[in-house]
Amino acid sequence: MVKNLEKIDDIILERKEQYLAQLFILLKQKSISTQNDGIVECAELLKGLMEEIGIQTRLIETDGNPVVYGELLKNENAFTVLVYGHYDVQPADPIDEWLSPPFEPTIRDGKIFCRGAGDNKGQLMAQVLAIKTYLDAYGELPINVKFVFEGEEEKSSVNLPSFVQENKELLKADLVYTSDGPSHESGNPLILLGVRGNLKVQLTASGADWDNHSGNKGNVVPNPVWKLIALFNTLRDENEHVLIEGFYDNILQPTEHEIQLLKKIPYNRDDIANKIGYKDLALDGETYYRRLMFEPTFNISGFQSGYGGEGVKTIIPAKATAKMDIRLVLDQDPEDIYQKFVRHVNKHAPDIDVAFMGAVYPSRTSPNHELVKIVTSAVREAYQQDPIIQPSLGGSLPDYVWTKLLGLPSVVVPYANFDEANHSPNENLNIDNFFNGIRCTCHVIHMLGKHVKT
Repeated sequence: MVKNLEKIDDIILERKEQYLAQLFILLKQKSISTQNDGIVECAELLKGLMEEIGIQTRLIETDGNPVVYGELLKNENAFTVLVYGHYDVQPADPIDEWLSPPFEPTIRDGKIFCRGAGDNKGQLMAQVLAIKTYLDAYGELPINVKFVFEGEEEKSSVNLPSFVQENKELLKADLVYTSDGPSHESGNPLILLGVRGNLKVQLTASGADWDNHSGNKGNVVPNPVWKLIALFNTLRDENEHVLIEGFYDNILQPTEHEIQLLKKIPYNRDDIANKIGYKDLALDGETYYRRLMFEPTFNISGFQSGYGGEGVKTIIPAKATAKMDIRLVLDQDPEDIYQKFVRHVNKHAPDIDVAFMGAVYPSRTSPNHELVKIVTSAVREAYQQDPIIQPSLGGSLPDYVWTKLLGLPSVVVPYANFDEANHSPNENLNIDNFFNGIRCTCHVIHMLGKHVKT
């Protein structure tokens, strides 16, 4: 067993240009899953890059985009970590807001600007190149490593659950390790132990068969916008409390340990207010993080009706639609909440149509898990700094496929910078974050090999 990782830093330093070149190969290949643009080509390219390192890799077909599966096995009885990531990216629109072409990686001010740089190709390649670095330094890995890189994360991972269900034997592991999302705004290394779930619905209210003149048909033809407004007033009160019967049933309250971790997370109100563009932010740190991690949301993400262009068009719109995303916490079930939502709408506005638009289950791994402690030690060693341990992410990832379907502990350690601008123009990844991610993965592999039976 290797006693220390001095060779790792030497290799990373020597290969900076080489590793950036390999990352750029992947970044240049489009892989927009929502537009089916370059997906198969990117999967084949990633497969080739992994095979060059010595990882046994194959493409596994799904009902959607292929999964790039790889493995490097020490022996069948050794401890196994499953690395998850995704090779698909968001569309680059609006193109005219990019300072450089979105699929031509460009370095400015110590950052790589390119679609997918932070989400998730840069973090994915940090994992892959860590394997190459460790192998070249020490000849073999101390544990088994498996890789699942999907091509549909940006379209809600629609086929990942069925892929996992159908390949449980292939995916047998002891721990799932993911690098996705931004680091903490303080710049400290971050360990995430869960995510909120997400239920997406669409409401449609109708009036006449077509738009009508608001003077000639006013007081005669109903306006569907008012129908939606009336419904919204029955869904939530002035204190932001959701009024759907049973909405708060089954919520698992955070443990005392999780509350203590929450209180340790750095919080700078003014800095966060500036970064989110909301100067009136008035929450203290504990309330801020509690709301993000342990409380559900009830958000209207879109509302469309009538005329919104320049000037005025005096019409009574024929239709009004609203989209909602409802973030859920342990142990809320998206299917259960959806049925309660439908029953509420049917009771208060039976002529409004409700459409299910997708769901992800909430997920969380205990901070007391022994493997979480080992990963924490590895991250601390890699960065020479105590990591922030965050019990849950405010957003949603398909983490439940590991914790619920496979029954495995799951840890997320983001490698991207806080201001990565993922999903936005000028997405970027700090070069230092990329190389630190390679180093961190090496330390995680090393520490797991050191502390678990292989």
